[in-house]
Amino acid sequence: MPENAPKNALFTLILRTLIETCFIMFLFYANLLMGEYEKTGAGQRKGFLWALGDIFTLDNFVIAIVASIIGFFVFEFLRKKL
Repeated sequence: MPENAPKNALFTLILRTLIETCFIMFLFYANLLMGEYEKTGAGQRKGFLWALGDIFTLDNFVIAIVASIIGFFVFEFLRKKL
């Protein structure tokens, strides 16, 4: 059983990293979608599908990936520090 421990720990680390970065990306896209429905947002006039098309762009995806990786490392640093 001890020989499986490092493999299991690596799997747990990868899974936790994936879950946390996906959650940060979810928050990013939820914030963008809410922005489409604010007072000045065009989502109210053009509809939900337009708003989804407007926020799911390559530029926003790159920003979400970079922000989620930075956020993950910040949370890991704070988790170890505190």
